[in-house]
Amino acid sequence: MKNIEIVKILREISYLIQITEDDPNTIFKVRAYEKAADMIEGLSTSVVEIYNKNGIRGLRDLPSIGSAISSKIEELIKSNKIAYHEELRKKMPIRVSDFINMKGIGPKTVKILYDKLKIKNLSELQIAASEGKIAKLKGFSKIKEDKILKTIQFSKIDNSRYLLGDIFPLIKKIESRLTGHANVIHCSVVGSFRRMKETIGDIDIVVSTDEPEKVINFFVKMSEVEEIKGQGKTKAFVELRNGIDVDLLVVPEESFGSACQYFTGNKEHNISLRNLAISMGLHLNEWGLFDKKRKKIAGTNEREIYQNLRLQYIPPELRENLGEIQFFSKDQNHKIDLIDYGDLKGDLHTHTDNTDGTMSIEDMAIHARKKFGLDYIAITDHTKSLRLANGLNENQLLNQIDKIQEINDVINEDLTGTKFRILSSAEVDILKDGALDIPNNILDKLDVVGASIHSNFSLSKEIQTERLIKAAKNPSVDIIFHPTGRLINKREGYSIDIEKLIDTACETRTILEINSNYNRLDLRDEYIRLAVNNGVKLAINSDAHHPVHFAYLLFGVGQARRGWAKKIDVINSSNVDDLLKRLK
Repeated sequence: MKNIEIVKILREISYLIQITEDDPNTIFKVRAYEKAADMIEGLSTSVVEIYNKNGIRGLRDLPSIGSAISSKIEELIKSNKIAYHEELRKKMPIRVSDFINMKGIGPKTVKILYDKLKIKNLSELQIAASEGKIAKLKGFSKIKEDKILKTIQFSKIDNSRYLLGDIFPLIKKIESRLTGHANVIHCSVVGSFRRMKETIGDIDIVVSTDEPEKVINFFVKMSEVEEIKGQGKTKAFVELRNGIDVDLLVVPEESFGSACQYFTGNKEHNISLRNLAISMGLHLNEWGLFDKKRKKIAGTNEREIYQNLRLQYIPPELRENLGEIQFFSKDQNHKIDLIDYGDLKGDLHTHTDNTDGTMSIEDMAIHARKKFGLDYIAITDHTKSLRLANGLNENQLLNQIDKIQEINDVINEDLTGTKFRILSSAEVDILKDGALDIPNNILDKLDVVGASIHSNFSLSKEIQTERLIKAAKNPSVDIIFHPTGRLINKREGYSIDIEKLIDTACETRTILEINSNYNRLDLRDEYIRLAVNNGVKLAINSDAHHPVHFAYLLFGVGQARRGWAKKIDVINSSNVDDLLKRLK
């Protein structure tokens, strides 16, 4: 029983409770299961190992796991099922996995659709909507039916692609294992994974070795492999247990660089690079760069490939044929100091158990410093309009400011030899008319203020844009969090005029966030580049609800690099004093 399987069942229980139970306290039960699932999803240790070592007491010692849920997890570990889960499924025999991540089609809607039309899965829902049956139901309309159809269609886009963050730990583990093999000289995961694309279709790995047969045999016998689809002298194709396909290419050391270059860039980048080689009388392929007489002149490493093509080294994230070949031409002599993966000094978007996080202020701070090397974090708990997240009202926010100051006075005693600072902040809700749900005289007491939209996603493009612009013009707002509200492969986000928002951000010195949660990665890379080109500053934040989520900052940096963001463009690459000077 893996953690991911436990998380799936806990989330299904939470979802089914919302459909089947009508008790006023249902919301608290739902949040309990969701918080437990969030916590387990972020664990680096197996829940089964914890249970085997310390029994149910070990489960109860985990944050957000009470006695009722720990008993159910114990039942799941012992019998591979939870009776309560089975009971809920009998009451509502729908395919939960089809609906649980469908934005705009909530549990109550699903209940009505089942009660009235006996719809159990996404396929039946699509047929009913296509035939006009949903619009005829009380409380529905043709507009809502069309919106359901659009949601279904969007959910099917790239449904064969995996979120980068979902597969990242597993693929890095495989890469590390291959790198450590006695017969492997070098190993690199290439393709869209190396370019840090937000979704990945499959995985390509390049290995250099003098013993290809031994490496390939080792690769196909890894415990993660479900099926060997092909195996030869220099290649192997497998499907992992999570369903993703992985291709391994084994090359001699003298071709490792050219193979990495060839399989990292997208198709258009590689065509442009090969055409450049041809224009210089050269020939480029995965085995190397060759002169007119087919003599290899480069191939051991990528840098010599680019150098021989009169180019500076092009970072993997930029190999998309979006002007990078012209920009990095040595004739142009351009330089770009991209934000790098170790450049962030702080995180300006974190949540605690005062609202919908799972850890205390102190615990979030200590983990940020000790495990992730950050110098500061901002505590941005939700505000009062977001009732589902137990948003803070004015008095609670003022009390939290005092609490943070008290912790700052003593925390560096716990973090011996370091200087760490917790900033008081909030994720303030932007209301339908663009006003904020906390008055400015309270917000001005905070070190930094973030604002975001959590409701009324279906407003027109013009109204939604004005809503964000009004928030950006508010003198108390420093950062707009997850500016477009998208959830990758789940929700497009609200419709806005991004150019107008960027112009306003530039005029008002408002920072735009790159939300590093791999479900969001909001802003998109093309919007980041537009912001950078217009002089708008950015903040790369984790939106952490648990300390392990600080690891998401890696994905935000990757997204920023894909958007050509420089270190100077990112405010939390500065130390805390300089950061505070750069705010409104």
